[in-house]
Amino acid sequence: MVPLYTCCPFPSSKALQISPSFLLLSSRNPKFLPFTISRILRATSISTSAAKHEEPTRTSYAGVQLEETVDETKQGKLRLDSWISSRIQGISRARVQSSIKSGLVKVNGRVVDKVSHSLRAGDKVNCVISDLQPLKAEPEDIPLDIVFEDDHVLVVNKPSHMVVHPAPGNANGTLVNGILHHCSLPTVASSEKEVLFDTEDMSDDEQDIFHGASAGAASVRPGIVHRLDKGTSGLLVVAKDEHSHAHLSEQFKQHTIQRVYISLTCGVPSASAGRVDIPIGRDSNNRIRMVAVPGLSHHGRARHAASRYKVIEVLAGGGSALVQWRLETGRTHQIRAHAKYMGIPLLGDEVYGGTKNMALSLLRPRTPPYYNDELSRLVSRLERPYLHALVLGFEHPHSGEKMRFSCPPPPDFGEILNHLRKIGIEKVKFLIEMPATRIIGLIFSA
Repeated sequence: MVPLYTCCPFPSSKALQISPSFLLLSSRNPKFLPFTISRILRATSISTSAAKHEEPTRTSYAGVQLEETVDETKQGKLRLDSWISSRIQGISRARVQSSIKSGLVKVNGRVVDKVSHSLRAGDKVNCVISDLQPLKAEPEDIPLDIVFEDDHVLVVNKPSHMVVHPAPGNANGTLVNGILHHCSLPTVASSEKEVLFDTEDMSDDEQDIFHGASAGAASVRPGIVHRLDKGTSGLLVVAKDEHSHAHLSEQFKQHTIQRVYISLTCGVPSASAGRVDIPIGRDSNNRIRMVAVPGLSHHGRARHAASRYKVIEVLAGGGSALVQWRLETGRTHQIRAHAKYMGIPLLGDEVYGGTKNMALSLLRPRTPPYYNDELSRLVSRLERPYLHALVLGFEHPHSGEKMRFSCPPPPDFGEILNHLRKIGIEKVKFLIEMPATRIIGLIFSA
């Protein structure tokens, strides 16, 4: 019988025993954590004539200036960081955000340091891109909801709205900051200024395993084997020594890790259960978003991605659904991109179409008139994609024991779910294998 570990209500205060290899988080130890999602900007020499036909790859965007007026043909409002990113080819949104926060951007002659500042047609924008700064991760006394820990691994229930590791624009309050404090580790920093993290690109539901990264980049994310989106809650495993990291990374690479998620969707899938086998690649129109690309021949960097889904409950007369997902692969934003492809974007997922307006358009026609005011208040509180990493199973890197952990969704997820159930609920019956039956019970008791 495989043990099933459930979420503990309080963080553990037990001091961790850290192996010496975990402490050597510096450029002198390039073998530790050889994976990262980062961009290493290569130096490129290019002649003046060639530059007319080809955009050079920059070694750094530091000092690049943009002076431009927002197109008069544009309608409505635009975010400042998004607009600048669209005007400078190849630059990351996180790099632009760092420049804005450094006071290097003016709108109509006035310094604006708010990345979400709304632009209007006719606004004059003057921007200077800031220098790359070494990333640092400082220990912070952040409460961690630790589900399990021993000398080799740490399983954490990550709250929504917490970033996993530091990156430009998110230097503090991350899971890594909390781990450094919990493990009594010193400050760690990237020693390579040319390593550029892109927060928007890195966050995902279940990240791929990346090879060939620099030690400097890895050093700001001690022990991180995989990641969850900032807005995604749930279970995440952290390695506490080099052997454990390598072993767990291989399990992710071979897709032998058990990962079960639950989500609330806008609308209901046409089939109550199925398998989505559609490659996922970067959206050419929006670099922070992924897109499902059907067909055998796809351009760019679309990669094989497969997700199995099962509708657990039809909610609000078909305006929403509680859906279980099992990942066969771990691509960036996999569940969110597949859900959008299926026409059921996750509730609260503004990036992939699960907007408040869409939620209202689906729910209001199915809601009794006396409940409309409460429905409007409910939708106004949607602050994130309602996705939760419910189950995580893996082979212990040292003992070989099969381990499985489960953790119910957080209160905000349960609150939205209960409101949708009040409008209407239809349970979908399936023959669900153990221990999923026990896990589904956690959802129903939320």
